[in-house]
Amino acid sequence: MTVPIELIYRYPWLPSLKEFFSDIASKPPSEFISTIFSETFSEEIQERLFEIFKAAFDNLENVSYYKLDKVNVYLYLLLKILMFVLDNKIITNKIANLFSKINYNDLIEENDYNIYSICEDLKLDILYSDPIEYGVNILKDQREILKTSFRIHYTDYLKSISKLHDEYRKLVNNALSNGYVFIQKRRLIRLIQEYIRNKFEVEEDKASLESLKKELLNLPEFKELYENILSQWELKKEVFEYSFDISFKEGADISNTFPPCINEILSKAQEGQNLIHIERLFLVFFLHALNYPVDKIIDIFSTMPDFARDKTAYQVNFAKKKGYTPHKCDTLKSLNLCMAAKYKDEICLEGYYSKKLDAQKKIKHPLFYAQLKQFRASRKENHPNNNLKNNNERK
Repeated sequence: MTVPIELIYRYPWLPSLKEFFSDIASKPPSEFISTIFSETFSEEIQERLFEIFKAAFDNLENVSYYKLDKVNVYLYLLLKILMFVLDNKIITNKIANLFSKINYNDLIEENDYNIYSICEDLKLDILYSDPIEYGVNILKDQREILKTSFRIHYTDYLKSISKLHDEYRKLVNNALSNGYVFIQKRRLIRLIQEYIRNKFEVEEDKASLESLKKELLNLPEFKELYENILSQWELKKEVFEYSFDISFKEGADISNTFPPCINEILSKAQEGQNLIHIERLFLVFFLHALNYPVDKIIDIFSTMPDFARDKTAYQVNFAKKKGYTPHKCDTLKSLNLCMAAKYKDEICLEGYYSKKLDAQKKIKHPLFYAQLKQFRASRKENHPNNNLKNNNERK
């Protein structure tokens, strides 16, 4: 099946791009860049490009300047080249998240047959038919008949959810018939969105990177483009790199007291990676326990591919109202969220010495870990030798 060229304009990440635009898709990057800047629409491409980067750096979920036309194809290919040359994981994830969200919103508006055509082009084993009833969803007194026009073969389904670890996506929690999983349009499009995100993943190839970067920076137009983007990033970088510093008191940085399990989740969030449901819950419970401002907790999740501010605000406030406490260490281990071994953390692995019990004790809760680190830091700060050193520095 050949997809209409209009779908390629809207979704240039489709495999059929190489057929419709073989003349440009096969060009070496430097030749492609030179072609772009010689076109009449080169200025428009740059304007659109800067809008995308600005929106990504501001953690926005859409771009007003985004158009679904032929120029969009050139824009996508230019983005891919820039992601490789910039070689910045955080920037790449931000662009990938924004671009996939934009496409998700557009895909939701597509008719079912176009979604089927897109799946076919992606070589997904999909069955498309008139809506089929496959189950019932009962919530309180409400009874909903589940039906869909789409079924995806379980092998393709499992590949598509490999980086989406939510419980409801597991194969055992979905209706299956003759090897095909019944899947509703919205969830199918979410899988396509993940495919789009993955298209921006950059393979580690330092030799090729340095060679291509040197070649492209010899092109004045590309160099100017590259430096303008880096300038935008420098203005925003500090916000992203230090936005997770948490304080019991305003202005006091206690982020270095966090246990490895929290640092791991925050690192994923900062890079825009998907967080599974239990990771999100644990992070929210932990931050609420430290009386961290709700709006800052919401901002942490703003890098997520599926972020919706209103929905996140409701969930974060709901958790605060309920007063849930963070999971204890034994629970975190059973959920594979304990990162003591990965980070080789001494406190987590060896525990601490209790003067009261005259014995070595194991850490049993992440909050106590933070309290212990804070206590040790304050004791070190108030040590007489430190006071003497500070006095000498003032002389």
